[in-house]
Amino acid sequence: MEISKAELASAAAVTGSQTQDLMGAEVLIKALQAEGTKYIWGYPGGAVLYIYDALYKQDTIQHVLVRHEQAAVHAADGYARATGEVGVALVTSGPGLTNAVTGIATAYMDSIPMVIISGQVPTPAIGLDAFQECDTVGITRPIVKHNILVKDVKDVAMAMKKAFHIARSGRPGPVVVDIPKDVSFKKTPYAGYPDKIEMRSYNPVRKGHGGQIRKALQLLLSARRPYIYTGGGVLLGNATNELRTLVDMLGYPVTNTLMGLGAYPASDRKFLGMLGMHGTIEANNAMQNCDVLLAVGARFDDRVIGNPKHFAQNERKIIHIDIDPSSISKRVKVDVPIVGDVKDVLTELISMIRESSTKPDAGALADWWKTIETWRSRDCLKYDRGNTEVIKPQFVVETLWNMTKDTETYITSDVGQHQMWAAQYYRFDEPRRWINSGGLGTMGVGIPYAMGIKLAKPEAEVFTITGEGSVQMCIQELSTCLQYNTPIKICSLNNRYLGMVRQWQEIEYSGRYSHSYMDALPNFVKLAEAYGHVGMLIERPQDVEPALREARKLKDRTVFMDFRTDPTENVFPMVQAGKGITEMLLGSEDL
Repeated sequence: MEISKAELASAAAVTGSQTQDLMGAEVLIKALQAEGTKYIWGYPGGAVLYIYDALYKQDTIQHVLVRHEQAAVHAADGYARATGEVGVALVTSGPGLTNAVTGIATAYMDSIPMVIISGQVPTPAIGLDAFQECDTVGITRPIVKHNILVKDVKDVAMAMKKAFHIARSGRPGPVVVDIPKDVSFKKTPYAGYPDKIEMRSYNPVRKGHGGQIRKALQLLLSARRPYIYTGGGVLLGNATNELRTLVDMLGYPVTNTLMGLGAYPASDRKFLGMLGMHGTIEANNAMQNCDVLLAVGARFDDRVIGNPKHFAQNERKIIHIDIDPSSISKRVKVDVPIVGDVKDVLTELISMIRESSTKPDAGALADWWKTIETWRSRDCLKYDRGNTEVIKPQFVVETLWNMTKDTETYITSDVGQHQMWAAQYYRFDEPRRWINSGGLGTMGVGIPYAMGIKLAKPEAEVFTITGEGSVQMCIQELSTCLQYNTPIKICSLNNRYLGMVRQWQEIEYSGRYSHSYMDALPNFVKLAEAYGHVGMLIERPQDVEPALREARKLKDRTVFMDFRTDPTENVFPMVQAGKGITEMLLGSEDL
């Protein structure tokens, strides 16, 4: 849905002759139009009815009515991850906001640019336990980049300008704008949306320190065992082209975190696979044994480096590029910190490399690659591909990848074993194609993410890889898929267990499977049909590819594929809690 130039001009008009008296809700809509908002995901309620009335009177922004506020935020989040634009959600006061909290926290942990508009009780009633009142600012403070309670209608336009600016600049994140009902219906003179904003207390650094970049250059070019470790910040900073140029210039090995997959092509030999708790042998061993580590837009979190003391046992020089200074030396002490926008810093670093007469030590690099290839030869992602009795979950993902790798395909996932298998076996070559909850690990995001992406990318294929546990957390959104014609494809790897919980119980709790087995599951085929979609039950390995092929042919239908997979399969490699990243379990023989 394109916003016309006339609408944008109207929304952003600043000349005094065009000043008009508008309700706060109307100013809000003007602000959204001026910011180029195409979609809002939301759910109405008493505190936001004036906003919904203003939405009704315009036709440039499409509102998507979800079935639960959590899904509204997740869908806007998925849209933002796939497009790089600011996602927008709208919820009412009280339970509307509290239902949205999980979605807000999910976006916050993964640094996703979003603006969440929440209704609030009228300003005179705030603090008096009014109907559907909650302390939105207090509740969301720990899980937002910023939040704003708008107490005066004349502040609506500037509050929205600040919200979008803060959400998308620096390290991105969600911003909540809380609008009391009286603010939405009171009128104010409106002379146009602000065309610029200055915030003395908020000035994120973009350009990296030149001296620090030169230090990084010297370390990188003198390295004997170099390694490039990248995270979601490369995708968020739209720096994938710069990263690829850098890696190809140097010929160094590279890895991506779970959130960074697609930043460097998985099909390239220089890519060692994902690293961390369920990373490859070669990726984890290279991380532990390198002598110079370049970290770009990554945060050395617990799922990546395991035990920090174990990680610190091997001496190495660490260069860390990040837009957020608080992320640098937070968990691991670094030698060359560079605060700045990753795209700008990498651009400058590439320029310096081109101008430098120093070249990497070819002999040392060749020896390093020999070592890496020895690790890689162990094929830590092997599984029983020849099994004809039961569907291996890895086989479903690998088959899907083989069928769609040359098309514009987006993969969303929920959280659990299926998420890790998707990350391991779907080899992402392009950025922003892998959409999952990394930091918070939120079950239920898969379908809402896919809905948001399908609206943004209607010509692309959008698949959700999920499990029978996760998918039930937001399964009511199948209704939204039908109403708004977002034909997604759902691959449920149904092993009748909360798989990751069961795996941990097997390994860490002597097989005491406490409440991880689902005794009562719906008939997913009939459930999908009840929502107006296509359901498929797949029970044999030989039926996996035909089912996927048939689902892909149904371009205009949402298809739910219930794959009955091996309930005993575990995700390997695996690093147990408290262990170092090279202390990996490679299979059942290690248990």
